[in-house]
Amino acid sequence: MSALLFSGVLFLVSWRSCESLAARALTCGTRAADLDPTAMVGGVPLRCPAHCAQRRLSVFGTTVYAAVSSICGAALHSSAVGHTGGEVLLSRLPGQQHYVGTLANGVQSQALSRWSASFTLQGLQDQRPPELIRDSGTNSRPAKKAAKKMSVKKVGNKDCQMDIGLVIDSSSNLGQRRFNLQKNFVAKLVVMLKVGVDGPHVGLVQASDLPRTEFLLSNYTQPKELHFAIKRLAHLGGNTNTDKAITHTAEMLFTERSGARRGRPRVMLVLIDGWPSDELQPAATAARWAGINVFLATVTQPTADELPTVPDRDFAKKAVCKDNGFFSYQMSSWFGTTKHVKPLAQRLCSPDGLLCSMGFDGRTCYNSVNVGFLIDGSSSVGDANFRTLLDFLAAIASKFDISDTGARVGAVQFTYDQRLEFGLREHDSKDGVLGALKAIPYMSGGTATGRAITFAAQNLFRATAVGRNFLIVVTDGQSYDSVDGPALAAQNQGISMFSVGVAWAPMDDLRVMASEPKDEHVFFSQHFNGLEELVDNVVRVICHDFDVNN
Repeated sequence: MSALLFSGVLFLVSWRSCESLAARALTCGTRAADLDPTAMVGGVPLRCPAHCAQRRLSVFGTTVYAAVSSICGAALHSSAVGHTGGEVLLSRLPGQQHYVGTLANGVQSQALSRWSASFTLQGLQDQRPPELIRDSGTNSRPAKKAAKKMSVKKVGNKDCQMDIGLVIDSSSNLGQRRFNLQKNFVAKLVVMLKVGVDGPHVGLVQASDLPRTEFLLSNYTQPKELHFAIKRLAHLGGNTNTDKAITHTAEMLFTERSGARRGRPRVMLVLIDGWPSDELQPAATAARWAGINVFLATVTQPTADELPTVPDRDFAKKAVCKDNGFFSYQMSSWFGTTKHVKPLAQRLCSPDGLLCSMGFDGRTCYNSVNVGFLIDGSSSVGDANFRTLLDFLAAIASKFDISDTGARVGAVQFTYDQRLEFGLREHDSKDGVLGALKAIPYMSGGTATGRAITFAAQNLFRATAVGRNFLIVVTDGQSYDSVDGPALAAQNQGISMFSVGVAWAPMDDLRVMASEPKDEHVFFSQHFNGLEELVDNVVRVICHDFDVNN
């Protein structure tokens, strides 16, 4: 007998010979949470019956599944078993913060914000765990050693502490054969990167009709697990839509919820077979604004006969931030790609060369700007609309990396009077800023926007580089004083002015207050509930202003 401490509970487990490990039969609906924890210790195989695909099964996650998922449903989804059923080995994992829902093998898994425990599955041909196959029928000590060996966590390459998102081609144009060659290349690349707990972390998205997240940055921090997940990827087919995949990867993969680590360089490697049919530059530029270094690796070049069909021959030069050969990489064919593994891995792990997303001083718009909110608290707004307005501003603030060395946010409320709600240096965390915004009490009164702009310029901001200070004025009506002079003075002070009008706010005043070009810095909504639709565009223009001035 041997004692094991598993998830905080002490179990006494009898180490049996391999011949006694008969597979445990499951029903299609059996969940991992339904199993006794001892069933997950010692390598007991589980058998899924046939025809589970014909039933509606609850599955949450992709590759890593929440414990509330049907085991056999997850086995079908992950290709661990086919429609005729089969045996799987279940590995228990800690809970996750975010489970991704995807469609695979006819099974639609669902997204889940969090769960307390997770699992992965491995299909078994031999019906026994590989580490127990040798020494079958002998004493139990080899199995115990194997279990200890498997528990060792690899630290990884500490000189390459990157968060790396891989975007691979899964289109019909690529085909199954070249898709398999691409998988082999990616598998070799992650081995060369030396993934580990304190090394690089890797997530992966497939580009198809719709981009599909296969696994997050936090799902695999051990090389063997990651290698196995890549080998199990299924070819999707459909159109490539690389631009959508880049946007999806930037927005979904590089978040703290998906495992992105604070302060670690963020890299996206996009594999392109031939040339894209869509325009990559806008999506790649937005990714750089989000602090992500975008690399393009193209495979095969168009022939002379194919050149006329290429929409943009300079797509790679336009998509990367610097046409210096560092951020773009060419391979002549999917055959013989092994020689490219090491040089590409070295580029991805070169922090000194990652100048695109961070600028030469290591800054991005998301972690470098000072954003001031000038909030109309006049009587015409009303308490309910005022709360909606604060939600709008909180949504903008949440887009930035707020810290003592990062982005800063401050707020002023105005009627005829002005009140500094909190300064730029008062809160050094995102939670602190969001909490302060939502706690602002409604003043009520008249509307003197001009004096409020002067007050904000003098009390919120201090002199800094051009493109770092931004003032967003939100108002629902006519100002009783002139806004021309105060707005011009603020702009001459180096403050980029945004005007957001609601309901009865006059367009003439909004345009006078806004920086040039006016059409990009003026926003309007007929109703307060429509403000949320403006969030992404406001942030986009802030990042554009920062980008062109830094």
